[in-house]
Amino acid sequence: MITKMALSDITDSAAPKASLLMVSHMIEASPRLVSIDWLAAAQTWQESKSLNLLKRHYAVSDEDFEFMDKNSLSINDPTQALLLNTIQQFKEYAEGQRKSFVLPLELSLGTEFQQRVWAALQEIPYGETISYAQLAANIGQPTAYRAVANANGKNPFSIVIPCHRVIASDGRLGGYTGGIDKKQYLLALEKETCRL
Repeated sequence: MITKMALSDITDSAAPKASLLMVSHMIEASPRLVSIDWLAAAQTWQESKSLNLLKRHYAVSDEDFEFMDKNSLSINDPTQALLLNTIQQFKEYAEGQRKSFVLPLELSLGTEFQQRVWAALQEIPYGETISYAQLAANIGQPTAYRAVANANGKNPFSIVIPCHRVIASDGRLGGYTGGIDKKQYLLALEKETCRL
């Protein structure tokens, strides 16, 4: 089965220059997102950090990936329709009109522990932040904050699973796989939207 992907800018001109690479795949006759990854302005989709992991997990090769321009996606193809829906939801988020995402996610790339962390991330309210220690406590393992931080960094769904809402206990932003500038932008966007 061909794994389809599309690239979309979700942010306005004030945002850091980057795009999101969205990858969808038919799993048990149902299209699901398997990855949403930040790409820097100069990166190509072939340089996505998630591609090698996807190739191993789904036993696919480079030839199994089909990159599609977002303007050529068709609503009549279920996998392409999912990509279009994802792009629309990101646009709404960037415009401050959406606070959560309703998308079919395939989480099987993660271990059981990682999936628990990712589920807890989705419980963090829009516009709020918590610490890694609080996230560890939220999953019932208060001493596992390092493991939680590691699972947070392996989140395959940037923004949709809001790992950007987790910061260090001392208030520093900590890390973010998309880059600190993206994390700052996302937190500022959500804070500003909450003020309106």
